[in-house]
Amino acid sequence: MAAKIYDILKGSFLTNDDAFKNWRFILFAPFLAIIMIYTGHSYEKKVHQLAALKEQVTELHSEYTDLERRLMFLQMESTVALKIKSKGIAPAQNPPQKIIIIKNNNGDN
Repeated sequence: MAAKIYDILKGSFLTNDDAFKNWRFILFAPFLAIIMIYTGHSYEKKVHQLAALKEQVTELHSEYTDLERRLMFLQMESTVALKIKSKGIAPAQNPPQKIIIIKNNNGDN
């Protein structure tokens, strides 16, 4: 057991006859580690982008709600009446009347 540990520390596993198998693994392990690190960073970047987009959606939703509230206030009849009063236009004093057209059968309108 001690001889194997001594061989590993000495590095003889890199120079013996089966060294090609070991070199393949030694090159594969760092390559795999680099890919794992890259995917981890890519994942974190996407998480931060999602958080920023969620914050932006929340902000836009609150802006939409505020604008909708303002629009509802501006559409109220009393608000419209106050705005057009300065132009000399006032609401009608008499309610609208229905116009009825009677059609004659003898060809005259």
